Amino acid sequence: MKRSSELEESALKRGLKNRHVQLIALGGAIGTGLFLGIGSAAVLAGPSVILGYAIAGIIAFFIMRQLGEMVVEEPVSGSFSHFAYKYWGAFPGFVAGWNYWMLYVLVSMSELTAIGIYVQFWWPEIPLWESSLFFFIVVNALNLTSVKIYGETEFWFSIIKVTAIVLMIIFGFYLLISGSAGPEVGVSNLWNHGGFFPRGILQKDESAGFEGLLAAMAIIMFSFGGLELIGITAAEAANPEKNIPKATNQVIYRILIFYMGSLIILFSLSPWSKITAGSSPFVMVFERLESIEFTFLGRHFYFMRIMANALNIIVLTAALSVYNGCVYSNSRMLYGLSQQGNAPKFLSKVSSKGVPVFAIMLSSFFVAFCVIINKILPDKALQILISLVVSTLLINWIMISLTHLMFKKKNKRTKFPSLFYPLSNYICLLFLLGLLVIMCITGMGVSVLLIVPWLLLLFLFYYFFARKHHP
Repeated sequence: MKRSSELEESALKRGLKNRHVQLIALGGAIGTGLFLGIGSAAVLAGPSVILGYAIAGIIAFFIMRQLGEMVVEEPVSGSFSHFAYKYWGAFPGFVAGWNYWMLYVLVSMSELTAIGIYVQFWWPEIPLWESSLFFFIVVNALNLTSVKIYGETEFWFSIIKVTAIVLMIIFGFYLLISGSAGPEVGVSNLWNHGGFFPRGILQKDESAGFEGLLAAMAIIMFSFGGLELIGITAAEAANPEKNIPKATNQVIYRILIFYMGSLIILFSLSPWSKITAGSSPFVMVFERLESIEFTFLGRHFYFMRIMANALNIIVLTAALSVYNGCVYSNSRMLYGLSQQGNAPKFLSKVSSKGVPVFAIMLSSFFVAFCVIINKILPDKALQILISLVVSTLLINWIMISLTHLMFKKKNKRTKFPSLFYPLSNYICLLFLLGLLVIMCITGMGVSVLLIVPWLLLLFLFYYFFARKHHP
């Protein structure tokens, strides 16, 4: 009998139920991009950022369906790295896996940085790096236990923030229709302050135009990174043929409701021009309302700072949720790469609970550099990390869509066909390539240029270390 440390793919336990799978993907996409990143996007695009989230949501849904079709046919560890390897070639599989791993190392860093920013809402004197280090230790310790513990933790993290968003939408809607939150509150805020498209940032006078929305699209896409976690859960999901399609179809509707619903409320409660980058607009808006009197069931109430404090707890939970998902997805991707021969063999060794311990520890080693970045560049850390995340995210999504085209050549009939194949693939590819061009002309060119040396580095590692494992 093999020891637990020598077990291969079968060692991963199918301990994730449908509720876990749905909330894992939902939790991965409702985090810093919505609660913190929206501030930077709003400064660039104003209320039109709502339209941006709708467009990005549709593209994300197409890509999810493409990935979902492949995953339901072959629910294995490694997700789209496995499919790129099988249907495209050894090197594309190598690139897909390691780029995904790097993506979530960077996402982990950005979420840990956001956590530090949220903590400073209460204790400004605590440095970002101290908060990052504390939660880095706690979340990694949880993930080293078992996949069931991870699934339950992520489930409740996601329940908390989803419930909070729903309650915020309901309460914000009440403030709008009651007229009790002051003269600046109203749906007219969506078009009264410079129009729905208020900023044409490529024009010298910053007059109204679409350019602001285009510039904000990169930040918006950052928000949707995490949806592909559904593919990573396939090897540990119970009854993947039933649960993966259900999770894929339901998550996108919920996200569009949560994102667009909450943003319509947010921009209605406060003029967009009063939102600033670098702090949570949700917390800022409700903090501004703390002295406003409103009436409910015949009684008079005042918005107290407790509302802003409650929202800060929620956004902190959201960031922890996403980081929790990053630790999980990175370790499973390394496990899959190890099984393919694209990563050292020791990364496929697991504990008696079916946890790839070495894969978690290796990822955590690199994520730990976030603590150093936050100590050296506390004011610029989040902005730098978000731009790098978007570049690696676009590589991943481009590879998913291309791999799906190759997958379909050999799999004409499948259990969960994607929507509008192959038109949706071409739409996604054009959109993603166009986004790289937009990044180049709106201040994120360095992040795009870094794609070239990154791919070159991956090629060198593949040529000298991984190529010998493939025929």
